[in-house]
Amino acid sequence: MAAVHKAGYRALPAMDAHARAHRQAEQRKMLWRWLVAGFCMMQVMMYAWPAYVALPGDLTPEMERLLRWASWVISLPVVLFACGPFFSSALRDIRLRRISMDLPVALGMLITFVVSSIGTFDPEGVFGHEVYFDSLTMFVFFLLTGRWLETRLRDRTAGALEAVLNRLPPSVLRRTDGGDFERVAVRRLQVGDVVRVLPGEAFAADGQVIEGRTLADEALLTGESTPVQRGPGSKVVAGSFNLQSPVLVQVEGLGEDTRFAQIVALMESAATQKPRLAQLADRIARPFLVLVLLAAALAAAWWWPTDPAHALMVAVAVLIVTCPCALSLATPVAMLSAAGALARSGVLVRNLQALESLSQVDTVVFDKTGTLTRDSMTVQAIEPTQVGQEMQVLGMAAAMAAQSLHPVSRALVQAAQQRGVAGQWAVRDLQELPGLGLQALVQQVDGTGPAWLLRLGSARHAGLTSPEGGGLLDGSGSVWLALIDDAGQSHEWARFVLAEDLRAHSSAAVAGLRQAGMGVYLLSGDRADAVARLAASVGITDWRAECAPADKLAAMRALQAQGHRVAMVGDGLNDGPVLAAAHASFAFGRAVPLAQARADFVVPGDDLGQVVRTIALAQQAVKVVRQNLWWAAAYNAASVPLAIAGYMPAWLAGLGMALSSLLVILNAARLSVIPSAPLPQASDHVSAPRGQAASA
Repeated sequence: MAAVHKAGYRALPAMDAHARAHRQAEQRKMLWRWLVAGFCMMQVMMYAWPAYVALPGDLTPEMERLLRWASWVISLPVVLFACGPFFSSALRDIRLRRISMDLPVALGMLITFVVSSIGTFDPEGVFGHEVYFDSLTMFVFFLLTGRWLETRLRDRTAGALEAVLNRLPPSVLRRTDGGDFERVAVRRLQVGDVVRVLPGEAFAADGQVIEGRTLADEALLTGESTPVQRGPGSKVVAGSFNLQSPVLVQVEGLGEDTRFAQIVALMESAATQKPRLAQLADRIARPFLVLVLLAAALAAAWWWPTDPAHALMVAVAVLIVTCPCALSLATPVAMLSAAGALARSGVLVRNLQALESLSQVDTVVFDKTGTLTRDSMTVQAIEPTQVGQEMQVLGMAAAMAAQSLHPVSRALVQAAQQRGVAGQWAVRDLQELPGLGLQALVQQVDGTGPAWLLRLGSARHAGLTSPEGGGLLDGSGSVWLALIDDAGQSHEWARFVLAEDLRAHSSAAVAGLRQAGMGVYLLSGDRADAVARLAASVGITDWRAECAPADKLAAMRALQAQGHRVAMVGDGLNDGPVLAAAHASFAFGRAVPLAQARADFVVPGDDLGQVVRTIALAQQAVKVVRQNLWWAAAYNAASVPLAIAGYMPAWLAGLGMALSSLLVILNAARLSVIPSAPLPQASDHVSAPRGQAASA
């Protein structure tokens, strides 16, 4: 804390009401400074106007002196109050023996006020020829305008972090041992507590709904505004909102263990990073400021023998016009605008530097399972041996599959739940043969009807002819349900055709990348036949199957050795080395441990189109940064000679500096909107006719 105070700053706890109050107070004070400067500027211009338009002899010396004194009095609030941030920053720099942008600006303000004050007190002296209170108040107003607009933009982009930080409620209704509810602070919650969340409130912790049904807004996690159903047994996450009705939630994760805290950690790390272009601009700005001070001194020395007052005003103009505000703002505001826009659309930027790297990629490599596909499968077709038994065989198969955690079993259970046939059959004496299938006695829940001995799994496990053999899913991507008679003979009852569940817009995203001129590759650890079918369905021609993580890393390095700049898109679970080695990387899926992800961008949602849009925005961001840097350099190159030659008054220098910063900020503000170009239309479904279905 002592080091922070020595550096000239105050320290306040994060996510604290006092910190928010302090920030709001600073914003109000800045607005007041701007209003005072604007009001005083208009008043001083009113008093200065007669001197500009009066003919010789129109103003008496007494009237001219009265107008000067009125201007001096009106300028005092500007110097003592409105100029406060510039003077305090300059004093801190002097105390710490460093130079920043506020030092030449503060010097210019101070010199202008002192020279004009001397001219007011001693009209017959060397500085009494003219006063410059109008120039002083004008360029203070212009500079504060630029700084206020910059603050507003930062509040809208990086300031969005504070809105996220304060998304959790300060208190919750916790159930007591007696069954009543008491309101307690969130920090007093413990894992296992039961809390009641009312409509309109945010969930304070990760947990499981144990009573009630509602709709939850999880846009923070997915970027999608469509509410999701949450009922008994469903998981809810901290930071999402309860939209519909009261629910009871049992707390399972608190504080840093919540997904909300992991997302905040990602946003904080991105907001505090400084991209390479920003570091370069800072390195250029420091020696440039020294040259600014030297140029101002030389200009004053050159003009001093002719007119000391004019010499000092030339020095002030040089100090003001050459301040590299636009140069230092060029990169940070653009990158923060882009990162804020991505966060609002559901893409979390973990590494701000990666925006620059992503803008240069020419090749995108996809993982398959968990990336192009979800971590699940879907039932594409139900083919019973007797017409009309689709729901019966699905209900029996789902009753057996409910006892297994295999992806195929989960797909069958989900299909039964969607069709309303789950829970109609009871299972006993269940046996599971890993990699082959299940066997159990199945009977109606009410105990009526016969008990059938059924086998669910591969054709070999079901006792049917299987030319491929293999594991649970054979080469056709199917599982069988077979009835075993009293003699031990197998009779086919039904076949279920399954396919991997593609993410939304998978093939459209691949088509969009190809239209952008990028190479697209698929690296998967799955079997060649499954990878080939999925690659064909999404339009990828370059693929490799049966890749271990080391093989994926070797393949990526081979692409990089050929001169390609590669972006990797994976699920973050087994792609850590490849994600870390890529020039830029994306981690997809809700199961990703966000705080430990090796990726530069984390996409908790399911839309692969985010990859295309993020690349487009990164390219636009770097383009805007270059435009800003070129503009800042051109502005200084054109303005400095004019200021040194004495053709640019101090007020015009202040206006030019404010306008240059404003142009940079407004140019960066264009990045607040994600490019809205539609993705190419392409099918996102894997066809699964008999004998050609995609495998797991």
